[in-house]
Amino acid sequence: MKKLFIFAGFLTLSLFISCTKSIEQQGVSIDTRWRFTTGDDPAWAMPAFDDSAWDSIDPKEIWESQGRSDYDGYAWYRIRVFFSSSWIENAIIKDSLQLILGKIDDCDQIFVNGELIGENGKNLKGRDESNAEFYKEQGKWNLERRYILGVHDPRIHWDKENIIAVRCFDQGGAGGMFGKNFEISMTGLKDYVKFDVISDPFTLKGENMITKNFSILNQSGTMDFKGKLLVKVIRCDNGISVYSEESAIDLTRNLSIDKSVVFKKEFTIPAVLKISFIESNSGNMITEDVEIPYILTPPTPPEPRINGAKVFGVRPWSPFLFKVAATGRPPLKYSASGLPDGLKIDPKNGLITGALKKKGEHLVMVTVENDLGFNERELKIIVGDVISLTPPMGWNSWNCWGLSVSDKKVRQSADAMKSSGLIDHGWSYVNIDDGWEDTHDKDGNILPNDKFPDMKELCNYIHSLGLKIGIYSSPGPKTCGGYEGSYMFEANDAQNYASWGIDYLKYDWCSYGNIAPKPTPEQMKYPYKEMKHAIRKANRDIHYSLCQYGMGDVWTWGAEVDGNSWRTTGDITDTWESLSEIGFNQYKCSPYSAPGRWNDPDMLVVGWVGWGPALHYTRLTPNEQYTHITLWSLLAAPLLIGCDLEQLDVFTMNLLTNDEVLTVNQDPLGKQAIQVRKTDEFEIWARKLEDGSVAVGLFNKTTKPLYIPVEMKELELDGKYSMRDLWSQTDLGKVRGHFEMKTPPHGARLVTLKGL
Repeated sequence: MKKLFIFAGFLTLSLFISCTKSIEQQGVSIDTRWRFTTGDDPAWAMPAFDDSAWDSIDPKEIWESQGRSDYDGYAWYRIRVFFSSSWIENAIIKDSLQLILGKIDDCDQIFVNGELIGENGKNLKGRDESNAEFYKEQGKWNLERRYILGVHDPRIHWDKENIIAVRCFDQGGAGGMFGKNFEISMTGLKDYVKFDVISDPFTLKGENMITKNFSILNQSGTMDFKGKLLVKVIRCDNGISVYSEESAIDLTRNLSIDKSVVFKKEFTIPAVLKISFIESNSGNMITEDVEIPYILTPPTPPEPRINGAKVFGVRPWSPFLFKVAATGRPPLKYSASGLPDGLKIDPKNGLITGALKKKGEHLVMVTVENDLGFNERELKIIVGDVISLTPPMGWNSWNCWGLSVSDKKVRQSADAMKSSGLIDHGWSYVNIDDGWEDTHDKDGNILPNDKFPDMKELCNYIHSLGLKIGIYSSPGPKTCGGYEGSYMFEANDAQNYASWGIDYLKYDWCSYGNIAPKPTPEQMKYPYKEMKHAIRKANRDIHYSLCQYGMGDVWTWGAEVDGNSWRTTGDITDTWESLSEIGFNQYKCSPYSAPGRWNDPDMLVVGWVGWGPALHYTRLTPNEQYTHITLWSLLAAPLLIGCDLEQLDVFTMNLLTNDEVLTVNQDPLGKQAIQVRKTDEFEIWARKLEDGSVAVGLFNKTTKPLYIPVEMKELELDGKYSMRDLWSQTDLGKVRGHFEMKTPPHGARLVTLKGL
């Protein structure tokens, strides 16, 4: 492993060499002209088969979106393509041909002229190496299929028509091919020389100093490349270069070279790190642009300020636990006037505890003060049947620790939530996901496994920090991770949770699918009703989170089973495709959101995530992360951090501690934003707020900066309004009738409009 290091302060050097040319790979696009049928027959791989009676299909979209809803099983795609030998003649690298086929749910086999070339993302030499039975491998659906053949491979027929056939199997849910890249081409420089810009995140420290580590890899086992490495930092606001460096570089086969770049740039200004490699012999250049994190959230002022929820719901006789979230230079002193009998506030930490006997509403004036002054705000306490009157904010173990969660990791996460200051911005839940369960004893009590030696003591510890704690189970015999579920033990489990001090239950469908494999609407509701009754008898407020991935339009009946939130979608991953597909499809759920009844598009994927012991920094760009938090806030979604809280960086803290953005999420009116306008390039969402103002989100779905126009009549607004940018917390002036805002690639703008 070779190591290079570059350092720079403020530098403005000459532009990159202009005599380079971008790569023009030889080949053809194959994103049209596909034929399709359901079923399975080995003859469909053969060139002689007549597929003229098959349907036409778009390979970029799953088959459910093209008129084949609810189909699970085998299906085939076929396309006829002329392979021109001129591709070889005109290619810089002449030894290999590649087939790029997007993604396939769940798994695939690829045939060229009747011969098997690949399976589930792996190349195969021939039919004899395939399993006799199609290997239906789960977990490969999110992998881009890229199959490589040598130009002399006998399965290729040069200067003739070739038949490509794709056999796939869908095991449930979405099925078939999907994605953006469908092509046949000669391999080029970009297929062998790769920039790894993901493994190490940017580090922001000191006086606007930024460090970025990355690697350049030559993945070819046969070719060496020589050339120039160009690294440049360009401001997005004015196009000015603030850092530039050029160096010679030799990339021998299978070599990885580490680079470290240090430069100075104002944290608040968006910029791009441009990395280029120019190959000497051909002059071909490959380039990757990497967004540099930029900070929009202003520093927290030293004067006291109350944050978090303005309304809190509790049931009669249930233990009351509410932390007044506040920032300011310590020490802070908390007080509350108008507290009803049965409640008290701790002046040192702002924790309100006790119990209330009767239903009703109470208006309490909460005050926080330090040596610089005081801040007061009204808190409405509603004693009734519905809890979680604002979406829960907290942390869940799954997206970072997966099944490796433990008592120690949960305690460390709770400590980090407090020490980082997240608790002072309203973050309060620390939730244990799957992996804590052992078995039920002879009396029906659920026992934690060895990773959780004393669950009650753990709950006591979390509560002592002013935080709440959540847990996970399934209505089936087993959880998704294969641990003990709650099937036939619902009452016992709820009583155990209450006795430990649990405040939140995520109830995941999982193996209940074996009990009701094709559930009717009533069968979908039944297991959740069972746990509903068990929780209500436990005499403790437990937020009830239904996790069944949106089946049966759960948002239309989740409140019927007393759910406080319900998942509307499958699991999210840290990609733009997953984020945008989930987030921008929440419009259908909007009418069903209300205080205590929240649509849940899944957890946050910012910071260090990984779904197990090995973590990586989120693959979302900084702009995509701003979109994530903006959209989830407008959606009134539960905000559950999924990253390792002990590795919170400056940028992630900026995302999670903007109180004006979080106030939109926590608005007491509880109305989810509606989709005002949708185009291929952008979307506009708007949410009515309790004070009569409207929060408006502008989302750029393209990879270029975009001016997004907003017509006030679309928002049902008429007259003059003051506009405020919530991320920068600045007033933008007055608007009437129309406005437009420049929005970064895959980025968002969030403003409020208040009538004058």
